[in-house]
Amino acid sequence: MTTLLVQHCHTLVTMDAERREIADGALLIRDHIIEQVGTTDELPQTADDVLDLRGRHVVLPGLVNTHHHFFQSLTRAVPAAQNCDLFNWLTSLYPLWANLTAEGIYLSTQMAAAELMLSGCTTASDHLYLYPNDCTLDDAIQAAQDIGLRFHASRGSMSVGQSKGGLPPDTLVEREADILSDSLRLIEQYHDPSRHAMTRMTLAPCSPFSVSQDLMRESAAMARSHPQVRLHTHLAENQSDVDYSLATFGMRPGDYAESVGWLGADVWHAHCVQLSDDAIAKFGRTGTGVAHCPCSNMRLASGIAPIRKMLNHKVPVGLGVDGAASNDATNLLHEARMAMLLARVGSCDASVMSARDVLELATLGGARVLGRDDIGALVPGHSADFIAINCDRPSLSGVHDIVAALIFCQTDSVDYSFINGKKVVDHGQLTTVDLPRLVEQVNHYAQTMMDKPV
Repeated sequence: MTTLLVQHCHTLVTMDAERREIADGALLIRDHIIEQVGTTDELPQTADDVLDLRGRHVVLPGLVNTHHHFFQSLTRAVPAAQNCDLFNWLTSLYPLWANLTAEGIYLSTQMAAAELMLSGCTTASDHLYLYPNDCTLDDAIQAAQDIGLRFHASRGSMSVGQSKGGLPPDTLVEREADILSDSLRLIEQYHDPSRHAMTRMTLAPCSPFSVSQDLMRESAAMARSHPQVRLHTHLAENQSDVDYSLATFGMRPGDYAESVGWLGADVWHAHCVQLSDDAIAKFGRTGTGVAHCPCSNMRLASGIAPIRKMLNHKVPVGLGVDGAASNDATNLLHEARMAMLLARVGSCDASVMSARDVLELATLGGARVLGRDDIGALVPGHSADFIAINCDRPSLSGVHDIVAALIFCQTDSVDYSFINGKKVVDHGQLTTVDLPRLVEQVNHYAQTMMDKPV
């Protein structure tokens, strides 16, 4: 086992029970676990490796991304989908996504992970729900492992195509027996329920308008027969989503989720922009989580999710950047800033969401949504996932609250990131992938997708 000492942090934001922010802070890490937290003077002065951050570095827990579609990194700013709401956006892009291959899944996963890691994310959940050609979730898992991201892989699915009243084309849906069989295979092959796990599995039928109620129930039963396998889907994303639920199931999205067994502390839903007050109260009582994706909700004109109301009802809430085709970025620091600003404009109340509220959503909130009690805070016994931001940069000059400034000001990237005790960003550069080469490969592949017939 090796030790790492991080010392002379200008401010160490612990997110511990007291929400301490330690001046001249320090961390001692043994192997991949945090062992000591305190001031530089309180901790040992030597270790196998020492990272001296004297100056104006703020150190934070690694950020947690609770909703994403990594494959969409290949289809940003597609002209036909630029000015569409959710359903029209999806129908514009389904034909392009039908051209995906295993190579595309691997490249897009690495591209999304690279952007996330550079913007402070150390743990991410990815929702891959379509598998044309030779695509498998294995490709995404391998890509995440290779780049070093702590990864919650969601085995998404679509089984109700247009001929059965669903939204996706029939060519992109799967047989439900095949979905369940592959879900079990992936759990048995990759899922790690242990503390500090780098890879965990989630079962994630895509949405009410693309899967059956039977698949929702059977997926829930399968997940709950395995420790730490969670459930995830889209819910109440916009008014069309609500209208579909009413027309097809005779109930609002929150009631639909309850009817198929999708409420509980092992479930989180993406968006919930149009979730009813009654459903919010049920989510709070049952511990059902929400992934808040403000940029995507603005991009697709879905509305403003009532996040403060959810928090007041004790709903677990984390942040998600959503797919790069509906954001069209993959920057978790920017997403946090937008979450604060959107909450304020939505309520016409500047006090409704503070910078520190949003930092909590991005760390502890995300950890809770993903069912993790080993990330999201810098405390002894937690995984050594942390980031450092040098505040000696133009966008952070003249600040009077250096922690709040990370959200109020434009913070584009981190200077250091450690995941599971391993340095993955060093002086602002990724250490685990050749980024210029990856950009070149993604651009080439994305153009190839566009050139194929649709």
